Amino acid sequence: MEAALTGAQSELVTGVEVRTVRAASAGPEDLLWADGLILGTPENFGYMSGAMKDFLDRTFYPVEGKIAPLPYALFISAGNDGSGALRALKRIANGYPFQLVQEPVIAVGEVSEDHLHACHDLGLAMAAGLEAGIY
Repeated sequence: MEAALTGAQSELVTGVEVRTVRAASAGPEDLLWADGLILGTPENFGYMSGAMKDFLDRTFYPVEGKIAPLPYALFISAGNDGSGALRALKRIANGYPFQLVQEPVIAVGEVSEDHLHACHDLGLAMAAGLEAGIY
């Protein structure tokens, strides 16, 4: 999470306000405020975390029909291959509607420097895309 946050708050991007909210604390008001999202989750038993699923369950109906399609990016820390968590998140996100705008970062096994760099770039690209009006 820290690497994506650092990228999103890069000095190269000045016109984007960045908030971090843990899934357990996030609510509909956060989605109504946002112009884009970066979702991050560990893979638990081949699925997203319970906190992420709870967030999605709690916010879907309160924001239904109230948000424009939100661009989103995703990172997963995976003990397996991350495919189950990715598939579930993409399926649910499609119903919001969220639009995936970058390839997800899936860190399989121990999180490496390469994974951290990829998450940094994910955050930077999301912020820069929002600032430029691409998303």
